[in-house]
Amino acid sequence: MSVQTNDIDEPFFEDEVRDGAHPSDRARPIPRISIQAFCDDTRVADAVQHAALDRRLCKAHVSVHMGGIAAAIAHYAESPTPNLIIIDSALKGGQLLVDLDQLAESCDAGTKVVVIGRHNDVMLYRELLKRGVAEYLVAPADSMDLMECISNLYNNPDTDPVGHVFAFIGAKGGVGSSTICHNVAWTMSEFLKTNVTIADLDLAFGTTGLDFNQDPVQGIAEALSAPERLDDQLLDRLLTKCSEHLSIFAAPVVLDRDFDFSAEACEMVIDVARQNVPFVAIDLPHGWSHWSKRLLVQADEIVITAAPDLANLRNAKNIIDLLKATRKNDVKPFLILNMANVPKRQEISVREFEQALDLKVLAVIDFDSETFSQAANNGQMLEELNSKAKAIEKFHDVAMKLTRRKDTRAEKPNSALSAIAPILEKLKLKR
Repeated sequence: MSVQTNDIDEPFFEDEVRDGAHPSDRARPIPRISIQAFCDDTRVADAVQHAALDRRLCKAHVSVHMGGIAAAIAHYAESPTPNLIIIDSALKGGQLLVDLDQLAESCDAGTKVVVIGRHNDVMLYRELLKRGVAEYLVAPADSMDLMECISNLYNNPDTDPVGHVFAFIGAKGGVGSSTICHNVAWTMSEFLKTNVTIADLDLAFGTTGLDFNQDPVQGIAEALSAPERLDDQLLDRLLTKCSEHLSIFAAPVVLDRDFDFSAEACEMVIDVARQNVPFVAIDLPHGWSHWSKRLLVQADEIVITAAPDLANLRNAKNIIDLLKATRKNDVKPFLILNMANVPKRQEISVREFEQALDLKVLAVIDFDSETFSQAANNGQMLEELNSKAKAIEKFHDVAMKLTRRKDTRAEKPNSALSAIAPILEKLKLKR
């Protein structure tokens, strides 16, 4: 299943062709449900276990049992059924239907059943649907097939899609991750004409308010203090609107308060935000904590900003190694080299960075202290200050890559050349 995106008014941008998209785009986060699987084949059981470790199922409670449908019938004869039952069975059609009828006698109202069988039979599929089976998969079914199936069951395609979350983190303090986050998010909002929210999680030292020349009274700290109270109305009051399509969840930036909140509180706040806008950009602080790690791992896309030196290379590798271990079904993070090509400074080359991290650099942004510092002091984005700044094109490229859009303006023929093309063609014929 391809991830849905909201329609946009701007005619120059369109969705990229998704044929080469990563399989992780097929599934969306699963709500807090209970899932119990009863398997005949250990390979299916392994696939369910693998899916249970994925970030999309982090809220679900998953248990796996062997024994197939017979074990399920015996189990539910004495126990209540969960939200979802996955039955993996090697039985042929007739016997499978008989056993499912017996299982149905113990199923509570609201329980969904997914069957994984061995026979690609249309008639069997129709009979299963008549009996209320939610979906039928033909083995072998891998973890992504299962996650896509469950996602389709619990994410209503008729409602607005859940927004995408982009996490921005610096490999080291002071490398400009917040600047990258803010400029890329602003570019998304201005040129895609779609709503974007920036969540500033650096509660004591965040710069989102300064960068957008805003001084909000309330912000993300109030949401984190009582996340269970956060709804659409309260969200509107806590967000600060910076433009038609861009809002910020500003940090309080005070030192006389202790900000002790849980990873669950952070997730609840981000979940409410992503239900209201297509794109949420999380500006993560450099400090490492349980909640920052959780938000990083749970994000849909990750952008790592690094400067071209040894400490940044080491830290970036540590982050990437963590993500490889915890996000096996996701695309690789995006890497941006910022403040590059400083005169007389010894730097690690782009090629060396890529070889050490086994990751292509998405963008290299040259050191330009004058332009960036003036924009920061003015409370402007770079393009608002100077539309000819070199880094602007890089911000556009990053925004388009993250949102999987492409700028079709680059593909349009030059209008002046198009007008004289017939004349040039005639001259060629005369020669």
